[in-house]
Amino acid sequence: MTGPLTDVVVVDLSRALAGPHATMMLGDLGARVVKVEVPERGDDTRGWGPPFVGEEGARESTYFLSANRNKESIALDLKADAGRATLLELVDRADVLVENFRPGVLDRLGLGVDMLLERNPRLVVLSITGFGHDGPEGGRAGYDQIAQGEAGLMSLTGSGPDDPQRVGVPIGDLLAGIYGAYGVLAALHERHTTGVGQVVRTSLLAAVTGVHAFQGTRWTVAGEVGHAQGNHHPSIAPYGLFRCRDGAVQIAVGSEALWQRLCLVLGLDAEAEGMRSNPERVAHRDQVIEVIEAAFGAFDADALLTRLTDAGIPAGRVRTLDEVYAWEQTASQGLLVDVDHTSLGTVTLPGPPLRFFDPSGVEVTRRDHQAPPVLDEHAARIRAWLDASGPGAAGPAAAGPDSGGPEAGR
Repeated sequence: MTGPLTDVVVVDLSRALAGPHATMMLGDLGARVVKVEVPERGDDTRGWGPPFVGEEGARESTYFLSANRNKESIALDLKADAGRATLLELVDRADVLVENFRPGVLDRLGLGVDMLLERNPRLVVLSITGFGHDGPEGGRAGYDQIAQGEAGLMSLTGSGPDDPQRVGVPIGDLLAGIYGAYGVLAALHERHTTGVGQVVRTSLLAAVTGVHAFQGTRWTVAGEVGHAQGNHHPSIAPYGLFRCRDGAVQIAVGSEALWQRLCLVLGLDAEAEGMRSNPERVAHRDQVIEVIEAAFGAFDADALLTRLTDAGIPAGRVRTLDEVYAWEQTASQGLLVDVDHTSLGTVTLPGPPLRFFDPSGVEVTRRDHQAPPVLDEHAARIRAWLDASGPGAAGPAAAGPDSGGPEAGR
């Protein structure tokens, strides 16, 4: 393993997407992540499809593949004494435990957080729920689209106020995972000072509300309720998608200097009535859109993008996903990784979005990514590690080079 978290052991009890995304982020950074799954069926997302890939009898969900690289899998029945006993051995050696059960489920399994922290006081527990662990609706089950609606995001997304739309990826789950990983790293850092772990909590509701940004203060400070208005920014104009002769081009004119440049490129009057300043242009948005699209109509997209780029105006096309992954710029940023999967062979996955460089400028980003596991793939290796490391072994020692870690047996 390589990466800044190579001395960290993570026990992953989560399933679906929010928790698995958080643990994948930690695994990308070098942590040893042991994914505990339900026997026979595994993580819920193993059944989410199509698309599925692979031969009959060894088919894998591409949904599962998206959130589980750099992990080991062991199947444990946590309703049985033997399964709980193995889990507790893992907890003894762990630095982090991640779970996204509904509140009270771990307690009913005899695995309450208080007991886990008493057993391993250095443990950091990340707990993700749909709507929070307390409050009048804290016990509600939470799935991404439900949370996108309840947390107001769908009211801001779509062609207009009567057309609420979900974001095209499960953004509530993903944000909860990102915030969760961020909280875990903060708790691990604090543990260096205090010597003890703590509980980190977040939720889909909290994660989506946490990225309301200017739309949040638009209401809490100014008393305005934002609403969906298509592909144009509510506070900046022109900023959005505009049609040209053979498609569409997006521009972001975020300053008056950029507005002056755009007008020079397009031959427009920057001081025309209703267009002298950003507040005026926002107030006359329909007029601005009409004027710019009339000017864009004289250009093909490629020629227009060249002119805008040469003038220093932020602009871009709208790519399909196949175009994104074929784009040289995407590959140059390490956003594609090839891994050797047990049943699928070599597959290409979207890569992690972070890169690391040493003080001399040499890139030290992790390259040895492991494929998402098949169900229970690493059970024997994990049990051998537990036996070899002995009871009560600390997480960092257990993850050391002689521990039978993720590289062992490959």
